[in-house]
Amino acid sequence: MIPKTHPRYHSLVIREKLIEYFEKGIVAKAGLIAHGRGEAFDYLIGEETIEPAMKAIRAAACALLLAKRPVISVNGNAVTLAGEWIIKLSEVVNAKIEVNLFYRTRERLKSIESVLRSLGAKEVLGIDEEYQATIPELMSERRRVDSRGILISDVVLVPLEDGDRTEALRRMGKTVIAIDLNPLSRTARAASITIVDNIVRAMPKLFDEASKLKSSPRDELLSILRSYDNNAVLSEVLNYIANRLKRMAESS
Repeated sequence: MIPKTHPRYHSLVIREKLIEYFEKGIVAKAGLIAHGRGEAFDYLIGEETIEPAMKAIRAAACALLLAKRPVISVNGNAVTLAGEWIIKLSEVVNAKIEVNLFYRTRERLKSIESVLRSLGAKEVLGIDEEYQATIPELMSERRRVDSRGILISDVVLVPLEDGDRTEALRRMGKTVIAIDLNPLSRTARAASITIVDNIVRAMPKLFDEASKLKSSPRDELLSILRSYDNNAVLSEVLNYIANRLKRMAESS
């Protein structure tokens, strides 16, 4: 039992949940490593949602609401850390949910589907072999997508993504929204919109923003989206980290 007075209580609770879901076959071993890497970058931004991330969240909400065929792509970590919010967001923006795995086994696919359905998902794509299609020029198991989902999507939300697929999806002409704590990763650099934030904070905020903007005129959503500059936002994140570290160094 982790005492609530522990200074790292929330972080430790997340770690324990990841371990639990790893033992259930939902999170891959590499997913545990990926979480640790992300947590290190979370320290750099102060474990809070910073202003550049909010700009990206707002643009992402607009992109999802404007999309004709939005899809939320999920893996074991995403379902473990934000499954409830993935479903809530999908309902607000009318997006499909599709399971897409680097370490792909039939057992993991079915386990993740089971978790999503237990949380209220009515449809989960990426499970049925009869609808399987492939992303061109991608060799990993992530190339396997659903012909009813990612293959025909125009906007894809890819929380906790890898760079290869982000680049491949962009080459296919899709708008890619990434949630990535590392502003230097290929995913962050290749995505159309990069939310540099922890998924446990970003998903609820993305849901809230989409809910608020849902009734906004299309022209207003388009204006917000067109004014968004991902390279500029990533630069803001790096400057924020640099300035924060400098202040900490000077005060130590």
